[in-house]
Amino acid sequence: MKMCTVRRVALPALLLPLIPLSDARADDEQTLIVTATPQAVSELDTPAAVSVVNGDDMRHAAPRVNLSESLSGVPGLQVQNRQNYAQDLQLSIRGFGSRSTYGVRGVRMYVDGIPATMPDGQGQTSNIDINSIDHIDVLRGPFSALYGNSSGGVVNVTTETGQQPATIEASSYYGSYGSWRYGLKATGAVGDGTQSGDVDYAVSTSRFATHGYRDHSGARKNLANAKLGVRLNEDSKLTLLFNSVDVKANDPGGLTYSEWQSNPRQSPRGDQYNTRKDIKQTQAGLRYERQLSEQDALSVMMYAGERQTTQYQSIPMGPQLRPSHAGGVIDLERHYQGIDTRWTHQGELGVPVTFTTGLDYENMSEKRKGFENFVMADGSPQFGEKGALRRDERNLMWNLDPYLQTQWQLTDKLTLDAGVRYSSVWFDSNDHYVRPGNADASGESSYHKWLPAGSLKYAVTDAWNLYASAGRGFETPTINEISYKTGDGLNLDLKPSTNTTVEVGSKTRIGNGLLTAALFQTDTDNEIVVDNSDGGRASYKNAGKTRRQGAELSLDQQFGENWRMTAAWTWLDATYRTDVCGDGSCNGNRIPGIARNMGFASLGYVPEAGWYAGADIRYMGDIMANDDNTAKAPSWTVVGLNTGYKFDLGKWKMDVFGRVDNLFDRQYVGSVIVNESNGRYYEPSPGRNFGVGLSLAYQFE
Repeated sequence: MKMCTVRRVALPALLLPLIPLSDARADDEQTLIVTATPQAVSELDTPAAVSVVNGDDMRHAAPRVNLSESLSGVPGLQVQNRQNYAQDLQLSIRGFGSRSTYGVRGVRMYVDGIPATMPDGQGQTSNIDINSIDHIDVLRGPFSALYGNSSGGVVNVTTETGQQPATIEASSYYGSYGSWRYGLKATGAVGDGTQSGDVDYAVSTSRFATHGYRDHSGARKNLANAKLGVRLNEDSKLTLLFNSVDVKANDPGGLTYSEWQSNPRQSPRGDQYNTRKDIKQTQAGLRYERQLSEQDALSVMMYAGERQTTQYQSIPMGPQLRPSHAGGVIDLERHYQGIDTRWTHQGELGVPVTFTTGLDYENMSEKRKGFENFVMADGSPQFGEKGALRRDERNLMWNLDPYLQTQWQLTDKLTLDAGVRYSSVWFDSNDHYVRPGNADASGESSYHKWLPAGSLKYAVTDAWNLYASAGRGFETPTINEISYKTGDGLNLDLKPSTNTTVEVGSKTRIGNGLLTAALFQTDTDNEIVVDNSDGGRASYKNAGKTRRQGAELSLDQQFGENWRMTAAWTWLDATYRTDVCGDGSCNGNRIPGIARNMGFASLGYVPEAGWYAGADIRYMGDIMANDDNTAKAPSWTVVGLNTGYKFDLGKWKMDVFGRVDNLFDRQYVGSVIVNESNGRYYEPSPGRNFGVGLSLAYQFE
């Protein structure tokens, strides 16, 4: 755990979908957001619940491997390290995404405007390079619906833009369980970015490897990220983006309660089936920005990429012998691309008003194959080997979303923000594996929904704003959720969920800090939940009505000259309102995977140079593991410490640090596998662990 400084920002003309927030910063260290329009709005004026984590704070005395290291101070965000790099982090916002058995669902993610979430709503964090992050915006509440499908919340990553002087930095980290990371980053610019021909660049690459806390949990990851900007003329700029990730990771799987208690580091199924996953993803994007006039601006974002995944699961031989079973090895090849075009106009209609309209198109094609996870040797199955073909299909998913957003300055104190998006999603599947006992599972479906959102903000004083907002969102099934059901064949009966959220909030500047509070309620119809999870494969169903209601409180404060304090508390009551268990016994039960209470606090002494130190404490309430609420992961509290020394040697800068996490060696479950059919819900976290790091930078002046 590390000290995390969270900063709040504001959003002119709402949060413009798919476009990363600018990296502009005010001299007084207020965070500003600049869109294609020339105006910027101070953080205090944000009409929504949004938090910003600065990239330098994320890298401060940290391994720079997982987002879970540095996002704990964001209220409403539950991000857990599964200690399983085959399944990614477990990330949810106000309970959206908690059902995910791997990757990120229910939450939209972007890196420099390129979706890290596919058109079906399935996302991942593995391609995010912490070494090159400028800042991360985390949006919660009604306005997230304006990002379209599966936008229960939004995580928007913006990487650094190169600037003068040119700088090269090498960094490394060595920690417990054979973990190590080293990276290299170069940034710079030719010119000041305002003249034709000016160029800026930022290139970063890193390698991470670990033996893993648990048995059969070793992993290695290679990651590269690049950003190149060219000023075409005084009115337009072109930015080229590139990202690549290569992951090989073993999968330790979940444990039963008794297994966790007896030996939390064991992985009995992982060793037996040699469960693992290989991921390769490469993508590129091109962003064109042009100031058409003093009142009008145009932005176009285009991108394309491919992702290959091979996963070996712990499915026994018996079920795979059924003619319709898809096997125990998943082999996926995905190609995706998209374009988002928007136009922004500032004008007067009796009062100052800003209009932003755009069209977003995304599509994804998938070749999905399934194989048996064994071969026969001397009459016995040898698991962990790719066997006979059991599935072969081509899936397509695409969306087309026009949107309109407006901001009206009704009076000096009263502002109205309103927007609407019409989201259309199509799915089509062609089954190429048709055999006796395995009927043709081809099919198609489509989903359409109007997604409105609005907010009123009232400035009580120059330092205190109140707001109220409301919005509607929806979430379609992902391709993976459609691909499997309890039984065999496609799960085409799965319906999209729809939700309505209302929120009221307050933001007050106190000295050099910001105090925020929010109350919210979200009612959902046809909530998509885990029906069954077995051997690393989950199937899903609709659960009727659910309700999420809660409160968020946060304080980000700087005092003295070099002291920083961050505190956040989240209360989230998420329950089933209608039957999900089939006999009415689950009405009123808590939705699994969601903590009712979360708390975080950090205190640090962080001068520009010399000695620094920090401490943090994190609390997580108990988490239900199944719909019946008969199994749960107990609550826990962990403490982390860090200290280091920053050397300023003119052109050379060096940072050496050490840290300890889980100081009091608490044994706890970091995440759960929801509704795991064999009771293997628990994914343990490590006890006391240590790490040291070094970074060395040189500026060419």
